[in-house]
Amino acid sequence: MSDLIQHIKRASALLWLMLFLFSCATYNNRIQRYYTQMANSNYKKADAALDNISLLKRDRNRLLYLLEKGKMAHLLHQYDSSNHYFNEADQFIEDTRTSVKDVALGTLLNPMMETYRGEDFEKFMVHYYKALNYLYLGQPDEALVEARRITLQSFAQQDKTGNKNKYADDAFSLMLQGIIYEQSGDVNNAFISYRNAADIYLSHNNVYYGVDMPAQLQQDVLRTAYANGFGDEAGRYEKLFKTTYRPPNPWEGGELVLFWENGLAPVKVEQNFFFALTKDGLGNFAFVDQSGSFNIPFDFSSTRARREDLKLEDLRSLRVAFPKYQEQPMFYSGGTLAANNETYGFEAAENINALAFATLRERFLKDMAITLSRLAVKKLAEIAARPKKDDKNKDEKEAIALAIQIFNFASEKADTRNWQSLPHTIFYTRVPLLKGKNQLTLTLHVPGGQARTIPLQVEGNGRLQVLNVCTLR
Repeated sequence: MSDLIQHIKRASALLWLMLFLFSCATYNNRIQRYYTQMANSNYKKADAALDNISLLKRDRNRLLYLLEKGKMAHLLHQYDSSNHYFNEADQFIEDTRTSVKDVALGTLLNPMMETYRGEDFEKFMVHYYKALNYLYLGQPDEALVEARRITLQSFAQQDKTGNKNKYADDAFSLMLQGIIYEQSGDVNNAFISYRNAADIYLSHNNVYYGVDMPAQLQQDVLRTAYANGFGDEAGRYEKLFKTTYRPPNPWEGGELVLFWENGLAPVKVEQNFFFALTKDGLGNFAFVDQSGSFNIPFDFSSTRARREDLKLEDLRSLRVAFPKYQEQPMFYSGGTLAANNETYGFEAAENINALAFATLRERFLKDMAITLSRLAVKKLAEIAARPKKDDKNKDEKEAIALAIQIFNFASEKADTRNWQSLPHTIFYTRVPLLKGKNQLTLTLHVPGGQARTIPLQVEGNGRLQVLNVCTLR
């Protein structure tokens, strides 16, 4: 039996290296063939690749599959199909709850084995694409339903965080809501939506998750306030905005709101932290990292561990695999839109890159507490399997303990999943239109390179219209 143990130890050295290399493979690495085609604007090939990635066929990754399929169908102008996927994704988000199976797999293995439920900002983006799809399909009533559902999502987000210093609202979604209401002729609700979005900026010193309050939003608040006869409200916001409303000349062709989705959202990679378990004079257990920067309480509720089972000498060093975002720099540095002999600039409306980094940072301590407590339970199981000095089957137990140790090492992995085809930043501009055909030119600037132009044609119909352009690179 001792020879067997020696063989196991020798083999384990190579196995550990293989497992380490495998554990470093992120979600982005594992769907690389899709990601590469998508980033290169080969949407048909990207869409086909999604159906051939086994990882996305697993139930726990169903939401990710639906989100990516919905976005690819949208980019292929298959708006009915796009909303088929997004509606299913929407239903999945509403119906899916944490199950006993998820808790067990998360504890015994890692959070990558749990059902993916979406980042909070990803849930708002579902409404954005669904609303656009309905508008393109000529279904304004359905787009209005999405506008109303943004309010419900906002309430749910506020209830979830309950903290104004965290991501409790999505200002961009409220701006979109206002645009949809205004497009339908509901100027009263448009004003409420614009005002609510502006209030978020005002309560955060005019900057919200990497976006300065757009000047266009200020004008939208003032225009709809005056249109509703809310003179006092308009005057109050003129003071808050430190500006004066100047009514634009009416254009018989109406107006266009153009959303420009620039670049790609960040991807998640894995980073390692090292912690040790400590105990204070009151008997409270906490994890402390090597630098002493973090002191994280043991989360007994998520592990069902018992205090009497915890021994400091057994938990002196825990390696924690934790996700972090890696930015994908934008290829285009800026853009302008030329329409009817005038040039219009873009303003940032939603910085998904900044949102991703900030929201992960906001929940760091909570998520780390759960992860550390889960690791501690796995470590205790490994220690319990080790043989005692007087054990008769010492070799067998040593082999079992070694196997558990290798398994724990192999299964320790950060959850690096996210919606990969979201843009880095969404910009927007609002331009007047002439009656009939309008030839527009979107010019995208490249630092040190030749600008790219994209021709657009819009039929001025006297109403407010919405259009989006995606440059995912």
